[in-house]
Amino acid sequence: MGESGDKPDRLFGTDGVRGVAGCDLTARLATDLSTAAATVLSVGVLSGGTVSGGTGGGGGGTGRPLAVIGRDPRASGEFLEAAVVAGLAGAGVDVLRLGVIPTPAVAYLTGALDAAFGVVISASHNPAPDNGIKFFGRGGIKLPDAVEDEIEARLRTLEQGTPEPKTPERRTPASTAVTEFGRVRDATVEQERYLDHLLATLPGPSALAGLRVVADCAHGAAYQLAPEALRQAGAEVVTIGAEPDGLNINAGCGSTSLGALVAAVLQHGADAGIAYDGDADRCLAVDADGQPLDGDQILTVLATGLKEAGRLTGDTVVVTVMSNQGFHVAMREAGITVIETPVGDKHVSAVMRERGYVLGGEQSGHIIMAEHATTGDGVLTSLQLLSAVNQRGVSLAAAAKMMPKYPQVLVNVPGAASQLGPAVDAAVARARKQLGGNGRVLVRPSGTEPTIRLMVQAEDASLAERVVRQLADEVRLALAGH
Repeated sequence: MGESGDKPDRLFGTDGVRGVAGCDLTARLATDLSTAAATVLSVGVLSGGTVSGGTGGGGGGTGRPLAVIGRDPRASGEFLEAAVVAGLAGAGVDVLRLGVIPTPAVAYLTGALDAAFGVVISASHNPAPDNGIKFFGRGGIKLPDAVEDEIEARLRTLEQGTPEPKTPERRTPASTAVTEFGRVRDATVEQERYLDHLLATLPGPSALAGLRVVADCAHGAAYQLAPEALRQAGAEVVTIGAEPDGLNINAGCGSTSLGALVAAVLQHGADAGIAYDGDADRCLAVDADGQPLDGDQILTVLATGLKEAGRLTGDTVVVTVMSNQGFHVAMREAGITVIETPVGDKHVSAVMRERGYVLGGEQSGHIIMAEHATTGDGVLTSLQLLSAVNQRGVSLAAAAKMMPKYPQVLVNVPGAASQLGPAVDAAVARARKQLGGNGRVLVRPSGTEPTIRLMVQAEDASLAERVVRQLADEVRLALAGH
């Protein structure tokens, strides 16, 4: 179930616990996982602290910890939500059910409602049979690996047969006294608080006035909220992918499949198209001609705009090692420093928090704007991107040309991280020499399967193809001789 290349048996992957719902991710696992999480994430509250619950009344001054929970529209989310809520309430945690809501909204409301932690039930861009559970710590921050490991350790203790007394006066697996059960309330009204927050980040109430925008909601969590946010910001909105039935999430739509969005933009003569993924923590864009903009291009627009406004801390942006070489060129020309992290938006977020940077993201469209959010937020990103181009009076196509996108070629070679060594390092050095310092080479183990991923970027597509083919041959030989 996990997605960690370093720890193949780890339950938590790169973004929570994921698997096929009802098979890998069962109701029993969801209940036990949430019980274990409650014992770890409520530390300091059960021992005497209090949670006010914010304006929404969450903890109600009870002294019990408060958790907020949201989900995407997958059919399996219904039974998994019930299981998680049961585990939390059984562990003495008050629960606010936010309903179908984007992942970043749960992160925001975790902080806004002063909750001890937040829970999201979603598998993001994965197909409908999959689902997942992930947690946000106090303030809506993604959990460090060490905290996830602690939750997993508590879960294993629970699975090994720690008895659960049947009376209200009992002890959790962490031996923390619980004197009463948590209470559960619906709080879908809190979605309005998140919408108000998004709109307040814009320079004015009509920041998108004059724009016709197609919004592809991937039949996912933002199917109502995203179009409403765009409309209230002043745009004329055409909506597709906004009829979730529990089974069609990400199916031929959304950020993983731009064809439907491109067709709709051209059909309606729109100025732009925005594609969200299933839980709306990321987005990609399409210009009026149907040409896509990836996360690197979106970051280029946002970074240069923040720098011009004097709001880009340290004149620095944080990205992963997968960023396009063209992005680095554009940032260098704009006088902006680039810091790279391993793949995964949680790594980007961690560096941003540690060093106080305000902008970072991934090529996939996870964009973190720390002035307004603690995690990637697709709806926020789309509002900020469209506002930026509208305020500048330029088209999205013109904005995309700010970054000269280098051709990128990806090849997978069967192998494991343990097989990497000096022979592979030498092959990478030779590939970089062939590029003459004007390109990028990356070799990394997959986090989801026994595969080594090779990436080569160059100004010339044929050169990138030639170099990656030779590199793949050399890597295969090196792994075979390991």
